[in-house]
Amino acid sequence: MTYKHVIPKGYTRILGKLAALSDKGIGISIFIGNHDMWMDGYFEEELNIPVYYEPQTYTIGNKRFYIGHGDGLGPGDHGYKMLKKVFRNPFCRWMFSAIHPAWGIALANYFSRKSRSATGQELEHFLGTENEWLAIYSKEILQKEHFDYFIYGHRHLPLDIPLPGDSRYINLGDWLNYFSYAVFDGNTVDLKFFTEEGAKAARLGQQIRHPGSRVK
Repeated sequence: MTYKHVIPKGYTRILGKLAALSDKGIGISIFIGNHDMWMDGYFEEELNIPVYYEPQTYTIGNKRFYIGHGDGLGPGDHGYKMLKKVFRNPFCRWMFSAIHPAWGIALANYFSRKSRSATGQELEHFLGTENEWLAIYSKEILQKEHFDYFIYGHRHLPLDIPLPGDSRYINLGDWLNYFSYAVFDGNTVDLKFFTEEGAKAARLGQQIRHPGSRVK
């Protein structure tokens, strides 16, 4: 949110938990997406947690990672990409900050719910290994530079798709339907599930999982 002195109601406990983990020296990074693009300094200043607006690259051990939220990447979705530029515009953010928080936060929540309702079904439908736009985007990156793993969110689906050059595209899924996450053990990334119900939901949804992935 773009307000300097207002925190939306309902998230105090999770913010406190993030602060506690950060205070213990556990590294946390936030990659903002289409529902939280107006984060403005609070996490960095209050929680010591870096916030990234664009994908970042990392080298861990002998593996190279390309990590981002995933919104606005790849082919198509030109309407949203234009809207994203408007929302990121400093003048538009300043104009919104002039609205009283009681109205501004309610308005933001309304449009967030409306967007999720309108696009959720499309986002959560697996498009096939050749049509997933984040996989297409990753392949374009691979033509210029090699990465072992491309890791995104945004699609809300647990996906593990092989790419050229022994690279892989991992989508983390979500913590609402699949309870999925990924773990890097120093050698490989495994897509895992916190509950057996989440793993069953992924299998019923015919999501793609790498043969080495394990359910835990």
